[in-house]
Amino acid sequence: MPGVEKPVVAAFDFDGTLTHRDTLVPFLLQVVGLGHFVRNAFVLLPTLSAYGLRIIRNDVAKQRVLSRFFAGMHIDTLRGKATEFAEHQLPGLIRPEAARRFAWHKQQGHRCIVISASLEIYVRPWALSKGFDDVLATQLETRADGSVSGNLLGENCFGSEKVKRLDALLGARSSYILYAYGDSRGDKELLSVADHAYYRKMN
Repeated sequence: MPGVEKPVVAAFDFDGTLTHRDTLVPFLLQVVGLGHFVRNAFVLLPTLSAYGLRIIRNDVAKQRVLSRFFAGMHIDTLRGKATEFAEHQLPGLIRPEAARRFAWHKQQGHRCIVISASLEIYVRPWALSKGFDDVLATQLETRADGSVSGNLLGENCFGSEKVKRLDALLGARSSYILYAYGDSRGDKELLSVADHAYYRKMN
């Protein structure tokens, strides 16, 4: 309606945008310890090399890594590790300038969302504890007995999937003003639909 201001949404990527580094490797170390991490990394070396050379896709590589590390683990055990990681490890990985930008959006009354290919199991508890309104991230599939299958539940939240998730949550893109923050090719599509796009910068 004429004269009615649109709501404002601020969507933040996680790894490399809110944080100053990748968070999956520290999380894997938290879950299995150094010894198991090194052994699993050795087995996964062909997959990691193929991904580094862009021979296989991001989602394929991630699926193999998650299956190797988590398949068969009970979701409650993994969730407990994720909560510990969110409480004790993630705070030290957050970029101060990103925290200040998030605080500015909150002060303006904007709806703040983390939208990330990182695992929801640890991103969500951290984000909600800091005051984010929503979390859209990559989810793990669990079996009926509560064990983790090692597969993704739905798509990896990367590239065009970020835009799809945002549309499903908020509806028509024309109904709100979007600030988007990202740092990699996985954020390209999200940044392209934003009213205010910030690539590797906060303002």
